[in-house]
Amino acid sequence: MEHNISKAVIGRLPRYYRYLGDLIDADIERISSGELSRIMQVTASQIRQDLNNFGGFGQQGYGYNVRYLYEEIGKILGLDKTYQMLIIGAGNLGQALANYVQFEKKGMYIAGLFDNNPRLKGTLIRDIPVRMMEELPAFLAENHIDIVALTLPKAGAIAACQILMENGVKSFWNFAHTDLEVPEDVVVQNVHLSDSLMELTYKINHR
Repeated sequence: MEHNISKAVIGRLPRYYRYLGDLIDADIERISSGELSRIMQVTASQIRQDLNNFGGFGQQGYGYNVRYLYEEIGKILGLDKTYQMLIIGAGNLGQALANYVQFEKKGMYIAGLFDNNPRLKGTLIRDIPVRMMEELPAFLAENHIDIVALTLPKAGAIAACQILMENGVKSFWNFAHTDLEVPEDVVVQNVHLSDSLMELTYKINHR
C-alpha cells in the first residue's frame, strides 16, 4: 500500500512528527484532528486523509493519542532504527552538518568526514577526523554506511557519487547544485539551497 502514497503526503510526515513532538513537550496527551488542524494550518480532512494512508490511528470521539501517533509516525519515517552517515565535503556546510547534534536524537550517527583539501586532513570535527578522498574505498570496505551527505561542488559530487555507488552505497542526501543520475535501486534526497532561496524571492515578489 505504501508504494502508492504521494510525495506530498510523505513530505508532510516530518512536519506532523515535529508538531507532535512539541505537543509532547507541552504535556498534551491527546488531540483532535480539528485542534491539530488549527496548530499546523492544515485542514482537518487533510490530516485524516494523510494518516488514513497508514491506518488512521485516531478514535471516534477521542481523537489521537499524541505520544502513540508520534511514535507511529517515527516508525513510518524509519526513526526507530539507527543509521551510519558519511559526510563528503568538510567545508563550511559539511562541518555545520557534522556539528548538528539533533542527528543523534534521530538515530543518525556521523561515521566519518571526507574531503580532498590536504589542509583539512586530520582536522577534528566533534572528535571525528577529516580523512582524504583516497582513503574512502578502504573506509567503505571496513564500515557499513547507510547514508552519505554530499556537500561538494557539482563535479566533485558526481565523481564521489560514482565511487560511493561502486562501493555499495545506496542512499544519498545531496546538497550539491546538481541532480544526480543514479540507478532505480539508489535513493537520492536533493536539498538545493539556491532553489529554495529562489522560491523565497518569488514569494517576496508575488505576495
